[in-house]
Amino acid sequence: MKAAVIVFPGSNCDRDVAVALERTTGKPPVLIWHRESELPPLDLIVLPGGFAYGDYLRCGAMAAQSPIMRAVVARVQTGVRVLGICNGFQVLTETRLLPGALMPNAALKFICRTVGLRVENADSAFTRRFQPGQVIHLPIAHGEGNYVADAETLARLDGEGQVAFRYCDSAGVTSDAANPNGSADHIAGVFNARRTVLGLMPHPERAFEPLHGNTDGRMIFDSLLEALS
Repeated sequence: MKAAVIVFPGSNCDRDVAVALERTTGKPPVLIWHRESELPPLDLIVLPGGFAYGDYLRCGAMAAQSPIMRAVVARVQTGVRVLGICNGFQVLTETRLLPGALMPNAALKFICRTVGLRVENADSAFTRRFQPGQVIHLPIAHGEGNYVADAETLARLDGEGQVAFRYCDSAGVTSDAANPNGSADHIAGVFNARRTVLGLMPHPERAFEPLHGNTDGRMIFDSLLEALS
């Protein structure tokens, strides 16, 4: 599996993702600066978490205009898988590779803690190691993770299996109490229509190895390795 991590000014999880990818695949991914305009042959592109361009204007809005994103959009059209984590999810919505938008958390506070997630769709390269309805736990760290979309879009996402994860409690029950940021329909991650692009607010690379206290996130990387090797 050939992977690349896109690095924007203000990215701060690019190295974390690179380590997770190297330990999964046995070879380091390519780190690509945002001002590049071309990509090498790849199976996977990761847009990492952080604060691209300091999150000025809107989170991800400036990063979406970086030269490399034109190449990313072109690769999506050929079927290359793209994973956007936290700020990367915001960039994906700004480029319209994913529907909806990420708004300030309902409490208007930055939230950093581990949350429960229910796997809504295990039929993708990103989630094939999971079982539908499985409850996992991943860390979040964001101030603008409140996923919003119009009613028609939300209905389509739900009806067409594009919701990847929902916030839930330890029993798998979704509720406002288990929803850390107010996201519509408790959505924590969504696919594009072809399920070749996944954006999620929680950080799987921060729950990758035993020293993290939790290895649930490794399942996403193992799923990708299995699907793309």
